[in-house]
Amino acid sequence: MEDHKIVQRNIALQKEWYGEPLGDRVRRLVVAFDVSQAFLAEVLGISAPMLSQVMSGRRAKIGNPVVLARMIMLERKTLVPGVAAGHREAMLAAMEDVRDARPTVGRDTFPVGSVADDQTVLAALREIAEDEDLGEAAKRLDDDFPALADLLRRAGQAS
Repeated sequence: MEDHKIVQRNIALQKEWYGEPLGDRVRRLVVAFDVSQAFLAEVLGISAPMLSQVMSGRRAKIGNPVVLARMIMLERKTLVPGVAAGHREAMLAAMEDVRDARPTVGRDTFPVGSVADDQTVLAALREIAEDEDLGEAAKRLDDDFPALADLLRRAGQAS
């Protein structure tokens, strides 16, 4: 198979598996954290050449589930107010947290990545709690877990 056809096939598989091409997701992280692709690779726990191959579509998937979990963690860290505001200290702390993390991936983990998945999570939260409870929980979690608080707040407001 020709190289460009392999790349096209791999990018199509990435869209199916991850909701969008991994290159798009990784580029957003590079921009959000204002880091090089090589530094991001180090934070994620993957070699820079491997990350480059995944981004370009020369490889279809991230084989290590811990690397994928770290990428998802880092995507969520972009919601932390200091990171979202572009404060360098907050961005470095978030990346250090992710680099040092040893996340596990299990079947009880909520899906992350696409708008449809996001709506599934919000709907599940609405099924198990009242709007007022979700809002109150969000207030309590705001200082220590702002990304989770935001998720709860969105679930409470969307119904």
